Amino acid sequence: MSATVSASASVSKGLRRRELWRWRVVDIVVASVIAVACAVIFLLWNVGYEVPSTLLKPLLPGIQGLLAGPWLIAGVLGGLIIRKPGAALYASVVASVISALIGNQWGPLTIASGLVQGLGAELIFLVFLYGVWRLPVAILAGAGAGIACGINDRVLWYPGADVLFTSVYITSTTISGAVIAGLGGWLIVRGLAATGALNRFASGRTASARV
Repeated sequence: MSATVSASASVSKGLRRRELWRWRVVDIVVASVIAVACAVIFLLWNVGYEVPSTLLKPLLPGIQGLLAGPWLIAGVLGGLIIRKPGAALYASVVASVISALIGNQWGPLTIASGLVQGLGAELIFLVFLYGVWRLPVAILAGAGAGIACGINDRVLWYPGADVLFTSVYITSTTISGAVIAGLGGWLIVRGLAATGALNRFASGRTASARV
């Protein structure tokens, strides 16, 4: 009992730390760089997804949701690297704004998608009180972004979809988010940390920690 109380007190104290909530200049700069890099990925995937999407659609209604992962990675990367409240949301929204401004087939609604997807990842990091950054949490954050993506797309782009399409699509975006954005994002962070690029962040200093 005492150990549990002590652990809870420790977590609570950690959440009250000013450092957790105060963004440094380097945090803003790196989060912005992450957003720009992800925006480039978005722009490439906006075109690249067309062929595999055409091949997948006839197989099962909604299965093309498996291709959503690359659009979900910004929030996961932002959260895992910066480790500050709001980092996932910031990276996702900025990346979507850049994508919309440069131009794509979805226009300003891209920003709404970035907002929703960033919130999906952000809520997972919040559930763990911004204190757990291991692989399972990264996968859950990717899945959270995927669920948010699936629901948002269903409302905005597939308003007349039936139950089969809806369930398959949201399940597919969730899986894609967990694997591509979650696992993929975690591997990217590990790779960057190994190069020393993240030494100014806790994410770089704990690169050698076990999963």
